[in-house]
Amino acid sequence: MAIRVLIVDDSATARAVLREILESDSAFEVVATASDAYVARDKIVELKPDVVCLDVEMPRMDGITFLKRLMHYMPIPVVMVSSLTQNGAKTTLEALEAGAVDFVGKPHSHIYDGKESMREELINKIKIASRVRVKQRSLQSLQQANMSSLAETTNKILAIGASTGGTEALKEVLMGLPRNGAGTIVVQHMPSNFTGPFAERLNSLCAMEVREARNGDSITPGVVLIAPGDYHMVVRRSGARYYVEIGSGEKVSGHRPSVDVLFNSVAKIAGANAIGVILTGMGADGARGLLAMRNAGANTIGQDEESCVVYGMPKVAYELGAVMKQLPLHKISSGILELL
Repeated sequence: MAIRVLIVDDSATARAVLREILESDSAFEVVATASDAYVARDKIVELKPDVVCLDVEMPRMDGITFLKRLMHYMPIPVVMVSSLTQNGAKTTLEALEAGAVDFVGKPHSHIYDGKESMREELINKIKIASRVRVKQRSLQSLQQANMSSLAETTNKILAIGASTGGTEALKEVLMGLPRNGAGTIVVQHMPSNFTGPFAERLNSLCAMEVREARNGDSITPGVVLIAPGDYHMVVRRSGARYYVEIGSGEKVSGHRPSVDVLFNSVAKIAGANAIGVILTGMGADGARGLLAMRNAGANTIGQDEESCVVYGMPKVAYELGAVMKQLPLHKISSGILELL
């Protein structure tokens, strides 16, 4: 059965291009298009599409406001289509926080010129979204948990890898860690100009300091380092000091940054002095690296199927024997603290 998609974008050109891309694949049926949120609302009620392809900037009601209301009243998988500018990155991160499954970047130039470059990404992400179980969201903002009663930690390294659905999963895990939490290094599959705003957003929510990693940054308690988009991040050691090295190179496991690259370096450099966590995501990046960490003596945690947006990376890791303990998302931060 075809995946039924509603395209919502105020640009007639964009609607035409997105329709053309999706209708080139027999897996999809574009049931309708809408120029704003009010038209989209009526189409959703009438046609009940499987996935909504949603623009951010629209007249009368912006895409984020519409998304929040949609997630509250009629939860449905949504893929955002937005500009990959700095402001677009911040807005898209807000959309992921509000419940969007994933995002696809619009080309900087005319959308017709970038049609081929976004075709595969758009098709793949909407196919993934169609299989996601979307949960109802409250219209009230999430409140940060009280960190005062959480336990003291040690100087171990916490390494986390995530992909599709990972922005919200990471937020929940990191918000559950105390101010003096273990030095944490993160690879989240994300474009280059998204990781900075993503780190800033997490920094405003978490007790720990969160920032985009710079070459040579020390891995210290109380600090979370996010690998910059389009760059690999590895762990190095100088005496008693752990630090990160940022570099380019070929994609590994289909990604740059790659979770496998990070985890393999942690296994080699930190061994049993590390904890590895693999969160929601499509594919297998990080699974073999997590196995290397476990074989080197590290404790490892995988997110369980029920709480994953996409049970891909954690599933492969579990099947390889890389996961010592499988936990639902809301228990992962407490599981980390127990290991620490």
